[in-house]
Amino acid sequence: MRRVICLLLFAALAQNIPGHQVIHVNVELVQFDAQVLDKKTNRAVGSLNKEDFQLYEDGVQQQMAELSRDQLPLSVVLLFDLTDSVRPVLKPLAEGAMDALEHLKPEDEVAVMVYAAKAHLVQDFTTNRRQVAIAIEKASDMKSNQAAFFNEAVFQASAQLANAKNPKSRRTIIWLTDNVPNIPSSKVHTENDAFHEAFETGTVVSALLERSAMSDAFLVLTKNPLLAPVRRHDPPGDVYKFAEQTGGLVMKSSKEDVGAKLAQLIDEIRTRYTIGYYPSVEQPKGKFCQIKLKISEDSESRAGRLMVRTKKGYYR
Repeated sequence: MRRVICLLLFAALAQNIPGHQVIHVNVELVQFDAQVLDKKTNRAVGSLNKEDFQLYEDGVQQQMAELSRDQLPLSVVLLFDLTDSVRPVLKPLAEGAMDALEHLKPEDEVAVMVYAAKAHLVQDFTTNRRQVAIAIEKASDMKSNQAAFFNEAVFQASAQLANAKNPKSRRTIIWLTDNVPNIPSSKVHTENDAFHEAFETGTVVSALLERSAMSDAFLVLTKNPLLAPVRRHDPPGDVYKFAEQTGGLVMKSSKEDVGAKLAQLIDEIRTRYTIGYYPSVEQPKGKFCQIKLKISEDSESRAGRLMVRTKKGYYR
């Protein structure tokens, strides 16, 4: 979770005014993203204010300090799967990349990464859309015969977001995948490692899901009952689980509409609320604090049934 630490120093010029002490007060502002959807239409709801929400940390209700929408810039990692079942989609995505990237604001920064067994940085964070489009084109020509390790990819992409050039940005991964992971080796980061890094860096994981006949064939193999004990002991990663836990969105895509879907996903990310609060309970450093965000009953009765999508917590 990205945290803003405000150090308020009240110094009564103690060296000049006898009897006055210097008081140091640490105030931690916790910020996170949330999306509110109408359950009937599945459309984003953007007309809510602070009074419409109920916010809890570890079961204790919190006072919301700030609420904004589409004000903070984005730091985005475009994360591309290089396996044979997904890579063909990169070409049409590269062709429509500039149109999709126009849905970003000028101050939004983008990095491009590819992965198989490990993730590799193709383009560091930049606000230059042409450089991003060139990086996507470069990624579309890359190949790998390695297995696809989801947890390692999410871990490294989240770690890359910790290096975002704008410290006040909202951080998100846009992941192109078919959601068919390989059983990870013992030398890569685990699912728990990936979630820890995502929560630590305040990363939201969203995805464009591309499925093909090849993907479905591989999926049958990976869900062999004989591999069930291995999957339970060392989960290979699941795009829906990453999105659900971090508050992201999974959107189905195809070769024909992948550029338009990327633009739509960017627009969905832009509609999210940014919420900030000062925790009312002190906790030890490194503790995982659970977040629960609800719509108040009065607001639901006025606006209809609403669904909130946000991350499950953060590390102090």
